[in-house]
Amino acid sequence: MRASRCLVSIGASQTHSANLEQYICSRPSLSQLTSSFTFRSTMAASCRSFLGIALLLLLVSASSGQLSPTFYSETCPTLETVVFLAMTPVVLLEPRMGASILRLFFHDCFVNGCDASVLLDDTATFTGEKNAGPNANSLRGFDVIDTIKTAVQLLCPGTVSCADILALAARDGVGLLGGPSWTVPLGRRDATTASLSAANNDLPSPASSLAQLISAFAAKGLSASDMTALSGAHTIGQARCINFRNHIYNDTNVDADFASDLQQSCPSSGDDDSLAPLDTQTADSFDNAYYENLVAYRGLLHSDQELFNNGMQDSLVQQYSTDPEGFAEDFAAAMVKMGNISPLTGTDGEIRLDCRKVN
Repeated sequence: MRASRCLVSIGASQTHSANLEQYICSRPSLSQLTSSFTFRSTMAASCRSFLGIALLLLLVSASSGQLSPTFYSETCPTLETVVFLAMTPVVLLEPRMGASILRLFFHDCFVNGCDASVLLDDTATFTGEKNAGPNANSLRGFDVIDTIKTAVQLLCPGTVSCADILALAARDGVGLLGGPSWTVPLGRRDATTASLSAANNDLPSPASSLAQLISAFAAKGLSASDMTALSGAHTIGQARCINFRNHIYNDTNVDADFASDLQQSCPSSGDDDSLAPLDTQTADSFDNAYYENLVAYRGLLHSDQELFNNGMQDSLVQQYSTDPEGFAEDFAAAMVKMGNISPLTGTDGEIRLDCRKVN
């Protein structure tokens, strides 16, 4: 049985199944590593099938101190397939989780680099980043990363960082929703500390102006064009009423009908946690509709619409709104660039055994 048919049989929509089939078929090692078993109709059965075979593979120890797509080719050759197989049922059952994992990666990289510091829990003696203003009651997907880490630990104990798992999971979440894929350089190590203050100060706000957005991304070595491409991540996922209320009630650069529709579920006060899709056209598909929305003044967040508001990014937004392939290519390149923000390598940091706490 083909994987896509198995996925359709457990209730995926036609569009979502097509996205999954396309991405599954694009994974170069999947057919080799799964030729002796088929996908089961539940996540648990699928994981058991995979692990039963993967545990038979010989793992050879090796190490390197530099980011490279082949970093784990000897020490954990099945890593990318483990992550992919774990992400597939998660995104199938809850497409929004693809967006949540992508956002988790973004919030990690923008705070002292891509080092998995965002995954650390607070303790009596340690304050992490999870309760920073941009993260509290907002970031999701920690349990997904925990599940993947557990599977990877069974196959390659103490070998793969949580930072690398998060980078791969973000890539696969995008691909499973119909977006582009890219080669992920690997070899990051995990931080043994975190920064609540950096999380509060370095992450751009939904109320940011264009100048503030450009400045925030420039501080991380990303250009204005990188910022506009990466903002296309808002073609999937949802936002809370508290983050777009001011835009739909007080801003003038918003389509009146669009604002009126949103006001039905996001009142002028209360219901702060009421959700709305960032892309009302194709909320569960990674495409260029986000930019189409901006050109029509239907961006959900103030910071979204700032990209198309008589400013220096207008022309690029217009280009992406009619050029899905160009957007996909630029987004993939910008994701690689973002993934290279200040990684810990070599002997810096550690390889966490539990993504939620230091060893």
